[in-house]
Amino acid sequence: MRPSLSAAVLAGAVLSLAAVTGCSAATKHAERPGATPYPAKRATDPPAGNTAGAAPDGCPTAASLPLPKDFPENLPVPDGAVVTSVEHRTGGRLVVATVVRGGFDTTLAFLHTQLPKAGYIPEEGEVEKDDAESNFFTATVRGRWALRKMPDCEGGVYLTYLTAAAS
Repeated sequence: MRPSLSAAVLAGAVLSLAAVTGCSAATKHAERPGATPYPAKRATDPPAGNTAGAAPDGCPTAASLPLPKDFPENLPVPDGAVVTSVEHRTGGRLVVATVVRGGFDTTLAFLHTQLPKAGYIPEEGEVEKDDAESNFFTATVRGRWALRKMPDCEGGVYLTYLTAAAS
């Protein structure tokens, strides 16, 4: 199967985002008053802010942004994930950055088992030491997840989803 231009753009956007989110969460996320803990119901209105806070050790605080209402409803997210930022981009693309405290291997196993169970077909993925990524799709959604070990948070990993409507 030959990748489409939108898949190439989607992949480039995730890789760019991964380079940015690879920095310490403590320097990238400002505290957002009134954030609700995950798991929270999907937002019905845009959040007042678009980032969640981090503790001095680089791990996120218990505060989390809610998943936006346009996040694919059946796209699996690990239990306890803290949504640290939400970004709406041109072309209907949505970037949701999370931090998961379950460890790299556990989170990777979750993605490998739960996405296919939810109907998401993986393609063009790779796993390396401390990072992994994969495209995925359904009849209605195309996306990519990126997983990176956090250097400043014991057992923490960055898990970023980039999604868009399938064209």
